[in-house]
Amino acid sequence: MHILILGGTTEARALAGLLHTDVRVTSSLAGRVASPRLPAGEVRIGGFGGVEGLVEWIGGHAVDAVIDATHPFAERISFNAARAAATAHVPLLALRRPGWVPVEGDDWREVPSLEAAAGALDGLGDRVFLTTGRMGLAAFADRPQWFLVRSVDAPEPPMPARAEVLLDRGPFTLDGERELLRRHRIDVLVTKDSGGAATAPKLTAAREAGIPVVVVRRPPVPEGVPVAATAEEAAAWARSR
Repeated sequence: MHILILGGTTEARALAGLLHTDVRVTSSLAGRVASPRLPAGEVRIGGFGGVEGLVEWIGGHAVDAVIDATHPFAERISFNAARAAATAHVPLLALRRPGWVPVEGDDWREVPSLEAAAGALDGLGDRVFLTTGRMGLAAFADRPQWFLVRSVDAPEPPMPARAEVLLDRGPFTLDGERELLRRHRIDVLVTKDSGGAATAPKLTAAREAGIPVVVVRRPPVPEGVPVAATAEEAAAWARSR
């Protein structure tokens, strides 16, 4: 059996670790991170060339099932995977970590896009902790606030004129996030609803500090695709094919 795992997320790596001793596993990484953490099993890096390219790869490599374990905001590849799996007549599962849920004391402002997040900053403060990654910073390029931009790799222009870049990779600790907010005198946090535990401490630190959080909601997902919430659930699905 050959399982194709799309994505370099924490869950994708955990899934490859669970499966690679039992079945053939190929993990496909987009290549957007310069030094990715490689999963167990076979690895390919780079795009497929759209739906047609993915269909051709599935057929050419005798793939028996596909698991979409991409980032919750990787909307294009998720829809491409759904179309390609249907065309190639192979089963598809989406591995999606649950989204974050506000708790008592949180001051969240939920918005549908990065552009809406930029617009929501008015009146919330002058020092922004921006944790949406290096892609999409153009949405904030004309904002007057000062930004602390955290990303794994260095971002490229356009980006905010008043900005400091912090290159770092999770998981992050609560103590570390508390100190970061204090040291940089952060007034407001901007994040995508990525879910998971690796980057969640910033939400707790913001709640404790009474800092508002602008949360970009997840994009829509393909209809009719079964979903697993954990790598263990996805591994059980794969073994049942």
